[in-house]
Amino acid sequence: MIAPLLGPLAALSAAIAIAAAAFGAHGAEGKAAEWLRTGGLFQLIHAVAVIAILPAARGPAALLLAGGAVFGFSLYAMALGGPRWLGAVTPIGGVLMIVGWLWAAWMFWRN
Repeated sequence: MIAPLLGPLAALSAAIAIAAAAFGAHGAEGKAAEWLRTGGLFQLIHAVAVIAILPAARGPAALLLAGGAVFGFSLYAMALGGPRWLGAVTPIGGVLMIVGWLWAAWMFWRN
């Protein structure tokens, strides 16, 4: 299953997020820099959150990881010249992150 991969994927996600944010801070300008920094921030926060909650909440962790990736990669793609319609994909990542946090809250409340 995917559960054993969540930890390594979260660590890889964090590395990608840091690289994207660093490129946004030092190698890009204008809107592209903003997209890279925003995507990097959200992806990094959620990669770390996945590592923190993984032992207790695998389902929510998977949603947080997927949401962070969809959110970040859609912004990265636009920053690197991808079509602007990818901006419509970004909120899907946001929704996945929100649902993951709500699911985690429910699980932790229940326990």
